[in-house]
Amino acid sequence: MRVLLFFAAMSAFTQVHQQDIEKSPGPSWLTYNGDYRATRHSSLTQITPANVKSLVAKWVFHVDGAKKLEASPIVYDGLMYVSNTNELIAIEARTGRKVWHFRAAKARGTRVNRGVAILGDRVFLATADCHLIALHRLSGNVLFDKVFASYEGGYTTSIAPLAIKDAVLVGVAGGGSGQRGFVAAIHPESGNERWRFWTVPQKGEAGWETWGGFPAEMGGAPTWTTGSYDPELNLIYWPTGNPWPDFYGGRRPGDNLYSDSVVALDAATGKMKWYFQFTPHDVWDWDANENLVLIDATFRGRPRKLMVQANRNGFYYILDRVTGEFLHARPFVKKLDWTTGLDDRGRPKVAPEKIPTPAGTKVCPSVRGASNWMSPSYNPSTGLFYVVTLEQCDIITASAKGAPPNSGFRGTGSEGVPAERGMFYLRALDVLTGNLKWEYPMPGPAVMWAGTVSTAGGIIFSGDDDGNLVALDARTGRDLWHFPTGHSLYASPVTYMVDGKQYVTIATESDVFTFGLFE
Repeated sequence: MRVLLFFAAMSAFTQVHQQDIEKSPGPSWLTYNGDYRATRHSSLTQITPANVKSLVAKWVFHVDGAKKLEASPIVYDGLMYVSNTNELIAIEARTGRKVWHFRAAKARGTRVNRGVAILGDRVFLATADCHLIALHRLSGNVLFDKVFASYEGGYTTSIAPLAIKDAVLVGVAGGGSGQRGFVAAIHPESGNERWRFWTVPQKGEAGWETWGGFPAEMGGAPTWTTGSYDPELNLIYWPTGNPWPDFYGGRRPGDNLYSDSVVALDAATGKMKWYFQFTPHDVWDWDANENLVLIDATFRGRPRKLMVQANRNGFYYILDRVTGEFLHARPFVKKLDWTTGLDDRGRPKVAPEKIPTPAGTKVCPSVRGASNWMSPSYNPSTGLFYVVTLEQCDIITASAKGAPPNSGFRGTGSEGVPAERGMFYLRALDVLTGNLKWEYPMPGPAVMWAGTVSTAGGIIFSGDDDGNLVALDARTGRDLWHFPTGHSLYASPVTYMVDGKQYVTIATESDVFTFGLFE
């Protein structure tokens, strides 16, 4: 009955078009990162440093059975779409009332889900066993169900798909179990696959020689986080993960392309235009799967189309996104000792004593990285890039033991350094230099994975390491407001507007909290 009443209230059924996503985020939040550029910067101004202290919880939605929600919700036309493993819930964004609930009853696997995509009249959910399911956004009815990778072959996914004008882009997990990564483009209406780009070259293809004969089908380089898109260039930018085995590289000598890289793909064909590899021959498990943020700015005296990333290896990078040219990098963490620096092409000069050994090697940053998949944001008014960072080292061990893919063997592993507990910080970097402008310490158990969202109202929202949603002054980092959720936080917040009122939402372990100004 509630669904029927909701439909009756929809006086004009509207659909999402690519130009809507290009203009987002404003009242709507239309991709995992808010827009194609992955800036996570909202144009909303209603919540400001002057009034943020009057934020109150407006509603809380409990997701039955959820243990670790990691999704950033999609919000459009009064509806919010919240995903969990193999399920999607449509909620009234103003009240928190459930409209419909879809569960993929036959789906296998329990990997977390990080969100959905929206385009036209449908939302797109990727299940843990690599089905892309298109659902009607108002009813939740299944419109197609497309298998894009073999669960029996070891593939799983946690991806929030990215929808562009004529393709829904998906990727896969598998860097720790030896599957070959890829990005696939699936038609949003038919469900037919348009193209597929493999991140590990086969024998005879360019880049194959960088693996020393290691089998491509075991290479890894997974594609488990959402890419970015430039509609003007019609280029897709996708980050890739580590080679396999994670911590032992003796059987894969060479740079291991295109692991730990960004690949720029033609959106029409999937052909690679350029690549840049952040960590050649990775033996520390430093996926490059952090958000790729696209900005237009004057750099060194001339306007350029740039891409920036705070990489897991501890360096903040600036690239030309038209050509892939390396322009600048600098460390954004203090605990960084695996390299003595980068050369003029951005290639690291690895410290030989930091290669993992059977006895164990202390390396900084840790395996979790100086950053990870928690989302950064960029505010063009302040010129600041906001990123959650982890200051921590690990002891990493390596073994030459052979093992088949999907066995769970990763070339051994890592553990924390005794008496050296890590600590998270939210850091604001000058977007054009990487210089630190301010930082917000997050003392706590060092377990959080929450990212950020920036607003034109001058606020940075993030989760902290004690389970609080926090609001900071975007220019100074001053702590303005916080709310204890009672949960550990593994998701990034979003902001949107319904009926002229701005809201902020964050998913916790099992509940979705939404806040607005007190009336």
